[in-house]
Amino acid sequence: MELKHIPKLKFADGQSFFLIAGPCAIEGEDMAFEIAERVNAICERLEIPYIFKGSYRKANRSRIDSFSGIGDEKALGILKAIGEQFQIPVTTDIHTEPEAALAAHYVDVLQIPAFLCRQTSLLVAAAETGKVVNIKKGQFLSPGAMQFAADKVRAAGNEQVLLTERGTTFGYQDLIVDFRGIPTMQSIGAPVVLDCTHSLQQPNQTSGVTGGRPAMISTIARAGIAAGVDGLFIETHPKPATAKSDGANMLPLDQLEPLLERLVNIRKAII
Repeated sequence: MELKHIPKLKFADGQSFFLIAGPCAIEGEDMAFEIAERVNAICERLEIPYIFKGSYRKANRSRIDSFSGIGDEKALGILKAIGEQFQIPVTTDIHTEPEAALAAHYVDVLQIPAFLCRQTSLLVAAAETGKVVNIKKGQFLSPGAMQFAADKVRAAGNEQVLLTERGTTFGYQDLIVDFRGIPTMQSIGAPVVLDCTHSLQQPNQTSGVTGGRPAMISTIARAGIAAGVDGLFIETHPKPATAKSDGANMLPLDQLEPLLERLVNIRKAII
């Protein structure tokens, strides 16, 4: 698929990588708009194609008392409003077949969570909406095995597929990125995204709260650009320490601009 097929995506004909960025979860309208406005301004200055990301509901939680959302319709409405206000595409993740049709009314790209990347009915439901489908590689799958996930979307008549690398399980409480997976998944015929934040998760903590290594986000992102990845996924928040979901993994918002500047320079050096 070509990036220009994503609605409202600016600078899609340029040489830059594209960026999927936003908070882990939609916590409220003011926070979401603050992040979208700041990231969009940075991306317009650097001519980076930008897709705003925010989960309208968090279904995969370690503990029963973990934050899951502010209400589906309210969060989806915020996502749609951001897309209209800034004229940028927006994306969110879905977890069941009925959610595909629901979310498709509000967003431009449907994201399939890594744990659900083999769920045939979910992939087909997402494909049948006609939206771009971003499939995150399961921590338990090889990069080459993502061929079959992409095939399920295409067999349903939708060629608009993105694939996202988000690390592979390494022991019980760590993940590792094998950068050989980037060209492997590109050979499937889809743009490949590197999730720089979830790749640094430290799951299965005994506290029931997932840990992370956000200080390594820059390292992972720079390596991904050097390896020729098509896009980057970065969750960011003004105050990660007080975020209601995955604060341990997110990049502080004020650190995003200098990082993107470095990444643009790396990209220019290798093309």
